[in-house]
Amino acid sequence: MAINTSRRRRITLSALSAVTAVGLLAGCGSSTPGESAGDGGGEDGVTTIQFWHRTFTPVENEWYEGIVKKFNESQDEIKVVDTEVPGDTWDQKMKAAQAAGKAPDVYTHSGSIQDAVNAGQLHDLDSIVPEDALAEIIDSAKSVSEIDGTYYAYPLLLEPQTVLYWNKELLDAAGVDTENGPETWDELLAACAEIKPTLASGQYCISPAQDAATFAWSSVGQQYNFAGHTALTDDWTAPNIDDDGYRDLMEQYKSLWDNGYMPKQPLAAYVEGKDFGEQKVAFKVSGSWTMSEMGSDYPDMLTNIGIGAFPSASGSDDRTATTLGNFKWVVDAKTKNAEAAGEFLSWAIAGDPENVVPFFVDTQFTKVPVRQSVQDAVAESDEAADAPWSDIIVNEIAPTAIPEPTYPWDVSLAVGTALETVMKGAASADDAINTANKAIQTVIDRDGLADKAPKN
Repeated sequence: MAINTSRRRRITLSALSAVTAVGLLAGCGSSTPGESAGDGGGEDGVTTIQFWHRTFTPVENEWYEGIVKKFNESQDEIKVVDTEVPGDTWDQKMKAAQAAGKAPDVYTHSGSIQDAVNAGQLHDLDSIVPEDALAEIIDSAKSVSEIDGTYYAYPLLLEPQTVLYWNKELLDAAGVDTENGPETWDELLAACAEIKPTLASGQYCISPAQDAATFAWSSVGQQYNFAGHTALTDDWTAPNIDDDGYRDLMEQYKSLWDNGYMPKQPLAAYVEGKDFGEQKVAFKVSGSWTMSEMGSDYPDMLTNIGIGAFPSASGSDDRTATTLGNFKWVVDAKTKNAEAAGEFLSWAIAGDPENVVPFFVDTQFTKVPVRQSVQDAVAESDEAADAPWSDIIVNEIAPTAIPEPTYPWDVSLAVGTALETVMKGAASADDAINTANKAIQTVIDRDGLADKAPKN
């Protein structure tokens, strides 16, 4: 199965942060991911459950380790064994565990849950998580949590995947507005025309996505912004990219490429902010998480950073230009300890807001809580006053972002490939769209998508 959007980003982050492989807290059960800890029963009536999460950034890993320890110390009936799995081995280990019937009781999940639900891999949460806890999930997170009225996942966070950052000093040197970022592509291209002559050798106006795989997930909001829809018809029976909106989006990126406003070879991955932190680019396009990297690795830059929504197409009627990524916790459908798994999940991320406030504070206010009570608690924290970007991310960008698509990754990749080839001049927009249409239709027929189209 192809790596989905958030997972692809996390894999890159895992490699960048050079965090070590699998770490286990001491306790009952197996010390090897994928090996069973039995039926979960232990001595003295203690139920042992397995919890897997991916290797994230150091502060996120510390929070995961801490929340498990805190839960174990809070009661004596359930023991959670925490396993940290490197992102680049996650798919392999999870598939092997599921095939052997030894999947962890609770684990993290990115992207759409549609395929996992169709495959019968996820336990419903309605029967094991309190109703009032499920009711707290904000509207923008419901589409990634439930299917046809049944909840199968509880989100920890939402993340805008396409945010525009700018270096105020570089913009000021070119006479470009430093307080308000460009609102449209026309304004962005005009700003680059003014900025380019003022830059030193090795500096560029902007660092956007550059390859097919990154375009595939990062441009979904932009596709909606330009065309008013994404890559499939509503009934999932045909591709839906043969229109002026998609052509215009492709041509905008070609303008960045042809005018030398962007580097021909990436200066850093889309998911990292090194090129921006080292002041090699005036504008950086990345997800909301980049502010966390700026705060930890380039703290001197914080007062020099502008942040705002990604530019829109002219006449887009305020349609969003970003996609809302997410990370969720799920319970395995075959768990023999569903009640205990539900209790752990409910306590850790669906209970006392103070359990998750440190997660959002320590990640530099770059992620969006999925419960209003948590949003309020985070905003009231002492550190919030030093993170003015939080309000922009939570209240200006995230509310209008669209959820990640639930159709297969191969559909998104076909669009990403078209964007890259047009941008680099390897194909005309018409030819790229024709190629993408054929690839998407193959996926539709192969996977029987017409029978899997969302009802809403």
